[in-house]
Amino acid sequence: MLRIGWRGVKLSRRVTNAAVSAQTQRRYSTECSLFGLLFDIDGVLVRGRTPIPAAKQCFRNLVDGDGKYRVPVVFVTNAGNSLRETKAEQLSHLLEVEVSPDQVVLSHSPLRVFTQFHDLCVLVSGQGPVVEVAHNVGFKNVVTIDMLREANPLLDVVDHNRRPKHLIPPSMDLPPIDAVVLFGEPIRWETNLQLITDVLLTNGRPGNPVTSLHYPHIPVLACNMDLLWMAEAKNPRFGHGMFLVCLESIYKKITGCELKYEALIGKPSVVTYNYAELLIRKQAEKLGWTRPVERLYAIGDNPMADIYGANLYNRYLKAMHRTRVQAQGSSSSQVPGDQQCEASDDAKGSGRVMVGGSFDHRLPEGCSSILVCTGVYNRDHQDLPSDPEQTVTEQRIFHGHRDFRFDPSLTQPSFIVHDVRDGVELVFQREGWSLQ
Repeated sequence: MLRIGWRGVKLSRRVTNAAVSAQTQRRYSTECSLFGLLFDIDGVLVRGRTPIPAAKQCFRNLVDGDGKYRVPVVFVTNAGNSLRETKAEQLSHLLEVEVSPDQVVLSHSPLRVFTQFHDLCVLVSGQGPVVEVAHNVGFKNVVTIDMLREANPLLDVVDHNRRPKHLIPPSMDLPPIDAVVLFGEPIRWETNLQLITDVLLTNGRPGNPVTSLHYPHIPVLACNMDLLWMAEAKNPRFGHGMFLVCLESIYKKITGCELKYEALIGKPSVVTYNYAELLIRKQAEKLGWTRPVERLYAIGDNPMADIYGANLYNRYLKAMHRTRVQAQGSSSSQVPGDQQCEASDDAKGSGRVMVGGSFDHRLPEGCSSILVCTGVYNRDHQDLPSDPEQTVTEQRIFHGHRDFRFDPSLTQPSFIVHDVRDGVELVFQREGWSLQ
């Protein structure tokens, strides 16, 4: 038997407890509500390149005989070392259902709406097709770490074998760097840490000597704050969040100042869930739904990314609904149009984005978080506290990003299930839908 959430409710593998069954009967007696599903990938659907067994069966049930999804489905991952098209193709192969690029949110996907940076010269860090990824989200003038290293070969000297062997070659001219975009963890951390630090200290001109501190430094936009992630190994592996910890520590040690971010993107930031909701809305339109999606369910394995983010977004949605009610109840005859809102607990810039936030568009009423035990969170090693006033991570070290104010209640999932199949069964039963 598995416990669902902090309320201590019990749930069998087939998700058939009395409370859920009673609610299901009530829902069947009325018109079914409309909902959408947000799936994390690593630790929920796959471990490395290996599908989690329950995932294939789960998705076979989520499509009809023609392969059409029964409800809107979007995949929200903090991975960022590929294009949406590539990730969609991988998921289609692993899950044996068709996944469209329009159903995929990578950690960098919301950068499409940060148009104020698209015409600047940006230094990009990460691995994989970073130039193609940068162009794909809208950046027009891109410099990679390798390009910067080749233009300034004396900057990267930690590895003795990479140092210039003969005469000092002249530096090549590159345009000044206007901003830094961190897509994901790089391969050579020492090279990236050194060159990014050089760029920040020299105001975008790493070939020049540092004569004074330029602070605030040029803008830094970071994607994917995951400290750890789950692959095939028995224990979690370092994620891009760990690289950010290193960069922040180095910058502060050298300058005495905090590294500042123009935006932090990817789970748990609100902007990522805003973007995912936009895609859910489009999926609902493709399904021919004429009523708005009433509720989202986010299924993940990481309390500090998936659960924290879904709960933070739920708080944001509740605040938006209160604002809408207040506006509609005011004496003004004109209802405000597009709103640019920021969740109070979100880091700088990560909640400020417009994705069609007009009051003419009805946002979901809320977003429930579902934690699975097949990834970062392991129920055998991280059991829930018996006291419902405590939280999953209250007694542990905070693994979220430095700039997110830690609210322990946001790490507490709405439900805990064994795997993704149980999670989807739970959702369908709660909403009065049949999976048959």
